[in-house]
Amino acid sequence: MDPERPHFSIITPSFNQGEFIRDCIESVRSQAGVSWEHLVVDGGSRDATLGILRESPHLRWTSEPDQGQTDAINKGLRRARGTWRMWLNADDYLLPGALARVAEATAQRPGPRVFYGDCLFVDAQKNLLREKREGAFSFRQLLFYGCFIPSTSCFFHEDVLAGGVWLDPQMKVCMDFDFYIRLALRGYGFCHIPEPLAAFRWHASNISKTFHARRRAERLQIQRQALRQLKWRGLSSRPFLWVAYQAFVVKRNLRRLAGLRP
Repeated sequence: MDPERPHFSIITPSFNQGEFIRDCIESVRSQAGVSWEHLVVDGGSRDATLGILRESPHLRWTSEPDQGQTDAINKGLRRARGTWRMWLNADDYLLPGALARVAEATAQRPGPRVFYGDCLFVDAQKNLLREKREGAFSFRQLLFYGCFIPSTSCFFHEDVLAGGVWLDPQMKVCMDFDFYIRLALRGYGFCHIPEPLAAFRWHASNISKTFHARRRAERLQIQRQALRQLKWRGLSSRPFLWVAYQAFVVKRNLRRLAGLRP
């Protein structure tokens, strides 16, 4: 790898998250042992965000109108220079040593192009709610259960972008689910790192909390597109998808009760 290129590019889409973005910035700045760059793509915030960005000269940032979170992430990815990339929302943050741990995992397993870890769920004040523990990658679980991979602790190689897989700007809520499904259908390998790498902050304005109908519609669209591509069109009815989802819920709960990873 070119020694002048950062090993990691962290992309942070931002809009009026001045209450939280300092934690996000500091969590990246504190990462040691690897080279990284942090790009913030702000959509024209009108709160304290811009003042905080100006206090952080190490950042590469812009502030201009955009078409939403997915558009902002794609903008950042196009400007990024790192070998491994991820997006870290402005209200989330990396845990200490996360990037070094991912660098170690990618060196040990050169084949996969997507690495994901566990994450912590915290409240607005960073109090721990629970740890989200996952297991080895399963395409069927991803397709029928849903996006179990936490985007806030997921890293992908620049190769996938060079291969033409970007976030779909039409997806406003389930852009991560759609992205991972398309990566899997292209044959890119996934590898799980069994430890928390980041914290996901639950608060009143989370997109996942406020756009329920849009989320359901996008999820169904993504599933049906994948099933058509796999020629499993007969499995795309709402009743079957609901039964398949419930089956994975039961399986995951039973494994947790047995002290196993999902």
